[in-house]
Amino acid sequence: MRLIIAEKPSLARAIAEALPGRSQRQEGYLQVGDTRVSWCLGHLLEQAPPDAYDPAYKQWRLDHLPILPDPWRLTPRPKARGQLAVLRRLLKEASEVVHAGDPDREGQLLVQEVIEHLGWKRPVARLLINDLNRPAVQRALGRLEDNAAYQALYRAAEARSRADWLYGINLTRAWTLVGRQAGHNGVLSVGRVQTPVLGLVVRRDAEIAAFRPRPFYVLWADLRVAGGQLRAWWQPGETHPLDDQGRLLARPPAEALASRLPGTEGQLVSLQAQDKRQSAPLPYSLSALQVDAARRYKLPAKAVLDICQRLYERHQLITYPRSDCRYLPREHHGLAARTLAGACQGDSTLAQWLAGADFSRRSRAWNDAKVGAHHALAPTGRTPDFSRLDDAEARVYRLVVRNVLAQFYPPLETREVKAEFRLLDERFRAQGSELKVPGWKPLFTTREEAPPLPPLVEGETARVIDARVEDRETRPPEPFNDASLIKAMMNIARYVNDPAVKRTLRDSDGLGTEATRAGIIETLVERGYLVREKSALRASRTGHALIGALPEAASRPERTALWEQRLAAIAEQGEAPAPFLSALVADLRQLLGAADAQTLRQTLATSQAIEAPTPSPRRAAKGRRGSGGKGSGRTSGSRTSKPRATGSRSRRAKGEPR
Repeated sequence: MRLIIAEKPSLARAIAEALPGRSQRQEGYLQVGDTRVSWCLGHLLEQAPPDAYDPAYKQWRLDHLPILPDPWRLTPRPKARGQLAVLRRLLKEASEVVHAGDPDREGQLLVQEVIEHLGWKRPVARLLINDLNRPAVQRALGRLEDNAAYQALYRAAEARSRADWLYGINLTRAWTLVGRQAGHNGVLSVGRVQTPVLGLVVRRDAEIAAFRPRPFYVLWADLRVAGGQLRAWWQPGETHPLDDQGRLLARPPAEALASRLPGTEGQLVSLQAQDKRQSAPLPYSLSALQVDAARRYKLPAKAVLDICQRLYERHQLITYPRSDCRYLPREHHGLAARTLAGACQGDSTLAQWLAGADFSRRSRAWNDAKVGAHHALAPTGRTPDFSRLDDAEARVYRLVVRNVLAQFYPPLETREVKAEFRLLDERFRAQGSELKVPGWKPLFTTREEAPPLPPLVEGETARVIDARVEDRETRPPEPFNDASLIKAMMNIARYVNDPAVKRTLRDSDGLGTEATRAGIIETLVERGYLVREKSALRASRTGHALIGALPEAASRPERTALWEQRLAAIAEQGEAPAPFLSALVADLRQLLGAADAQTLRQTLATSQAIEAPTPSPRRAAKGRRGSGGKGSGRTSGSRTSKPRATGSRSRRAKGEPR
């Protein structure tokens, strides 16, 4: 009997439907001929809590830290015991086992740890599925691989799980305990991803609070030329008071020049024109989709992830959504006309875009060399029933389809023109853009672009018909919102000061993963560290105080981004996990030595940030437990004890690992 273990029931159903024969539902699995297809329910196992290693760890004490498990233990999650029992029985009866976890690091861990925990010792095959459509699943079933080829991926995921436990359990206990000494009643969770993300917001809030607007002044002149009219802007020289961006800081020089300009004539002294071709934006990764959906529709990142999961699992309209890739396999190109024809049915906007597509085109998106375990988000070709989609689902679905359709449109072609005029011996500049070929652009926006400059000839005369000075002010940085915070996590090198580390991180995956970024933001909100003010994300008083009390290294992105690189080296280059974990323990000892109640008491007393709303008991409990599920930012098994008064028995809660 062949046993296929899927990551979740929806994937198991898709596999069973793709197998030849009739599927029969049994308790905890599906039977199709001589094949049984069973499933996990997210993580069935989690890292054992500290008191599983020593009952004394049930009480939180600083002198217990760091807690370093040896050997490591896994324990069943409470709601998973029934499905684990099913899998244990099926494994005993199986002659062949197929691992059908999602094609990523966590998916490899999630199923393989169950297979090993239940004692299966024989070879395992690996089934990799990116697309739940029946033809795609059938193709995947026809090219099973040896799971042994994915052992490095498993070791990296296992190392991540253990490292998150070590970091989250030890630092959360340490700062919660010194927090109690400082008068803070509650868990202060510290994690290797959530805390640097909070640090980004805290530092941005501090920049905004410290910002003092400065006035500056601009002077424009409307010019009449042979071909029409245009507006040019004065470029003051270094003899005038300027800031580091060349902005004029005093009004009198602009006023004096403006008063002399009307009616004067000058000359066009320099004219530059450049033709530009811009290819269509690539199909989406999850994070890129979250950024666009937040900007366009004000959807929180977590809402976009949840929508994508429904479009993938429930409606089967898009391919695997938790992807960090923006490229598609070459084999998909030949199927694209049929796939997109099905995907665009029932929607007038999509149908209009489909009608303009030229399927003989092959954009840079079709690139096998840039497709790894996942490819970009794409429609499956299943005909959508828009009556079953809510407004947000339909909007996100259209975005996914649009970015794939755009690959079959011509490039956007423009002519960029820059003109420099000499007026009263001062320099004035104008620039404009002429649309030559709209290409893919109409799929993305309908707003009017800035008008092009009129026809110009270098050396021609320009006459000033009007001139004005405008008073302006420098603006503070914008507060983070879901879109900009996700983008910051993707491009974390921009927030790193060390030039060597910045160079190293430019090509990294950033802070968190496609699957965890949205959950990290929601976790920070649920735990009262971030507060949503309309669409803005601001740090709360507790969030500011925690970042102020922690060592800077714990709240900056360098450590966790480099950590992800070490995990990538384990997964992709076969490096051993032990040196990575040993280095982490050395870091932990230094960080624990910095836990100081006086510093935290001072930061709590001096923080002027907003108070987070008091969560309901149910929501607060959820915040302590973590958001759960694979890739949510929660490490399985991070169950710890929340300290109470000295000598009392403590209640169980969960520390934040990431």
